[in-house]
Amino acid sequence: MDRIKPGPDDIHAVYERQAAIYDARRSRALFEARWLARFAKCLRTNAHILDLGCGAGEPIARWFMAEGFHVTGADFSEAMLNIARKRWPDGDWRLADMRTLDLGQHFDGIVAWNSFFHLDPKAQRDTIARMAAHLRPGGSILVTVGPKAGEVSGIVGDEPVYHASLSPAEYAACLEDNGLRMTGFLADDPETERHSVLMARKEKE
Repeated sequence: MDRIKPGPDDIHAVYERQAAIYDARRSRALFEARWLARFAKCLRTNAHILDLGCGAGEPIARWFMAEGFHVTGADFSEAMLNIARKRWPDGDWRLADMRTLDLGQHFDGIVAWNSFFHLDPKAQRDTIARMAAHLRPGGSILVTVGPKAGEVSGIVGDEPVYHASLSPAEYAACLEDNGLRMTGFLADDPETERHSVLMARKEKE
């Protein structure tokens, strides 16, 4: 019997079930550090960063907090947020779905590492608009995507999950439509365990 392919609507339930396993297995080696540092250089001192799809806060939110940034973590999984809240009881952890993001405030930077690519293509386009609306002029975003347009499956904990991507040209066009300019893109970066990484900056008014 063929396995049913995971879809974007399955993601929430998977993270709720797999939160502890995912967190225990999540690499703390900071292979992301080069991109995080590049992103941080684009931000002002004491910038306010939104970690969108923050999970349990390891290692992305921790890195930015250690660097002195003010971090707000947002995730749609209560199970993941509960782990983050136990680690940092004084942290700003919010239950929110990036597909309907409406926090009523602006940020200097938005990071969506290993979260944004769970959305289907239409939701990605819509979420780019929502991220742009939450970003201050001159602010930057950092997201992981795919190397080319398409849909694939990944793994969270012990379960398969949905991943999708637009093409780099489609991302560039969507970003420009929302007042953002792509400032970096690298497909299958060997220094980040073959993640494909995109950076963009919001034009100043």
